[in-house]
Amino acid sequence: MIIRYREIKTIAHRMTEPVAHPRDPLHGITLEHILNQLVREHGFGEMARRIPIRCFQFTPSVKSSLTFLRKTPWARKKVEDWFIGELIPGTNSICQTPNASPPTPDNP
Repeated sequence: MIIRYREIKTIAHRMTEPVAHPRDPLHGITLEHILNQLVREHGFGEMARRIPIRCFQFTPSVKSSLTFLRKTPWARKKVEDWFIGELIPGTNSICQTPNASPPTPDNP
């Protein structure tokens, strides 16, 4: 049986594809990736406004934020929930923009 290089490459690619886990939308996504994505999309100013922690407010950097978030579970959860809220439309994130008013009978 002769296996061509192209077939090996295709098989290897299939083996390394990420598997979606229905119970964990963050499976395979690192905290660094989450943080970089949020910084790219919103910047540290908006992040500090939504999640008021010092590592976002004063001399922010990805490195210092990663150090803090890895040691502080409640802050990490807020960042992950915000990311999930943007990743999966329709999910209710705890860090929604406070200016958005909830729907009322007069304002659907």
